[in-house]
Formats: sequence, structure tokens, C-alpha cells
Amino acid sequence: MPTNTGVFDRSDFADDTAHEQVVFCRDERSGLKAIIAIHSTALGPSLGGTRFYPYPDEGAALTDVLRLSRGMTYKAAIAGLGLGGGKSVIIGDPKRVKTPDLLEAHGRFVESLGGRYITAGDVGTTSEDMDVIGRRTKHVAAKTPAHGGSGDSAPLTALGVFHSIVAAAEAVWGSGDLHGRRVGVEGTGKVGYQLVRLLTDAGAGVSVCDVDAAALDRVRSEFDGVTVVDRVIDAPVDVYAPCALGATLTEDSVPSITARVVCGAANNQLSHDGVEKLLHDCGITWVPDYVANGGGLIQIAGEIAGSTREQSAARVVEIGDTVREILDRKTRLDVLAGQATRDIVRERMRAAGTGT
Repeated sequence: MPTNTGVFDRSDFADDTAHEQVVFCRDERSGLKAIIAIHSTALGPSLGGTRFYPYPDEGAALTDVLRLSRGMTYKAAIAGLGLGGGKSVIIGDPKRVKTPDLLEAHGRFVESLGGRYITAGDVGTTSEDMDVIGRRTKHVAAKTPAHGGSGDSAPLTALGVFHSIVAAAEAVWGSGDLHGRRVGVEGTGKVGYQLVRLLTDAGAGVSVCDVDAAALDRVRSEFDGVTVVDRVIDAPVDVYAPCALGATLTEDSVPSITARVVCGAANNQLSHDGVEKLLHDCGITWVPDYVANGGGLIQIAGEIAGSTREQSAARVVEIGDTVREILDRKTRLDVLAGQATRDIVRERMRAAGTGT
């Protein structure tokens, strides 16, 4: 696909992706280099986590934050939340450069946006990090319970992915019973670990892979019967569940996938939008990532609204019903799942009087 590392008229995004605001943040004293992207505040303040990652360059960081913030707009709308889409990325290796001063500097930049953007945890950041960011801004969620937050969102994110897999299994095989099915989980970090637990409890066979040996050791020691493999994307599995970084679905990788269902927690799984047609042509049902992984966002929205964790969990379970609606519309109207999802989002935004 063509590459354009600017902000406007990007050739690698669909035409409806114009962002409201993109802020480049630098604090020389702490070493902070960050980008905050606000895609939309049409339905409410933009919400999205802070990703801390050693991007190879600023162009890669910009591409990621623009894609992630766009996905958050759709994730919030499809979940029926009164929130918009935003995201921030901090450039650097969190194991080497993360400090309280750097996190506080990031908090000051978040605060400078006056509530248009609310941050939370993501890859490379934790609830404890949100506590530190929260020293400098009130526009932060998913802090530790001791600091008034709802804590780690990984369990509810995994719960939403699990119910999405069940709904997709119903559409493909006529039953959501996962006994006898094998799921390949790519990435056994915070969300992947929780998903493995849910899948094994449901009787599914599970194959896993991860670049982190410690994460694999944890899964191997805690869950009987889990198989560790070098790769799961082209392994003999029924469901491929990408739960690490995105863009694993490409023109080169899709033809080698044997799974009938792709459904996972990773953001931006498609290297570009055209890959979904290739998945369809290969007989693979893809659940849009921003639908399946919406559990964490629902938890954070519940935290902001004062909901109990039980109330948020019940709403996360309903992600399965949303997937059923999407896949039913896909079949009835003979469209791709991504198109069916975008149509539902646009209908909801128009109903709210915002348009798209």
C-alpha cells in the first residue's frame, strides 16, 4: 500500500478518517516524545489509552496513533457509548526510559487539552502509570482502585473477545460450543493471558505463541493442555486470535491461514482495509477488532459514569450480541463485516444528530 506519513489526506486510510486535532508533545527535561490524536468528539470527549512503545521513527508512531484513535471512534460508537475516539503514543522503550517525571509531563499535555481527550492504559502502560499521570491531569481513567479507578481492563477486554468468538462460532459452525475447537492465541500478555483462561474454561483447545518467554512460561505453568508453538497465524487452528500488535493480516499472510474465524484483541489487525476482502474470498470470517476488544473501553466508560464492575461486565457480555448483529447483516446484505459495522456506527451517529 502507498505510504503517507503526514496527517491529512493519507493514502493509507479510508476517506472518512479526518482527525480533529493532532498534538506533538515534547518535554526536554524528562525526555518525553509523544503524540496525542483526537479523531472525533462528535459523541463526547475522546477516550483512548496511552501506548508506550519503541517505534522505529516518528512516522511509524504517527501512523499508529492515527489508526488507533480512528478505531476508538468506531469502538465507542459501536458499543453505544457517549464518547469519541482518541489515543496517545509515547515514543521509547518503557523498560528503559519510563520515569515518573516523563509520565507526569505526559499528564500535563493531556491536561492542556481541557478534557477533549481522556487517557487510560494501553500497551506499555499500567494502572499504576495512570496514577502517576493523574498527578498532573484529572482527565485520566483506569487508575488503580486505591486512587479511585477501576483497575486493570484486561479481564473485561478478554471477556468481550471471548463472547465475540462464541458469536462468530455460532455464525460459522451453527454452535457457540467451543469443545473440540482449537483457538490460536497470538500474544499472551495482559489480555491474551485472560483470554486463554476463558477459552480453557470453556473447553477449547488452545495454542499460543509470544516473543516473551516469561509470558509463555506463565501460561504453560497455569493452564493444562495449552500448546506452545512458534506461530499461530498459520497453525492448524479453528480460530486465530491476534492479541499482540496489529497489522498481522496482510496479502502475504492471509492465504496461509487455516482458521475459519479471526477474532482477537489486537488493534488494527488489517494491514489495510482491502485485506478484509481477501479474508472473505478465502472463506474466513473476521470480527472487526474494534468491536471484539471493546470491553476495556466499556469498563472505563463505566468508571467515568460511576457504574459497578458487575454492571460493566454485563454490558461487555453484550458485545457478543453486537457481533451477531454485524454477522447477520453481513450475510443478509452480502457486505463485508467491516462495512456492516461502519453502517451501524453511522446510523447511530446520525441518530445522535452528529453525522459522520
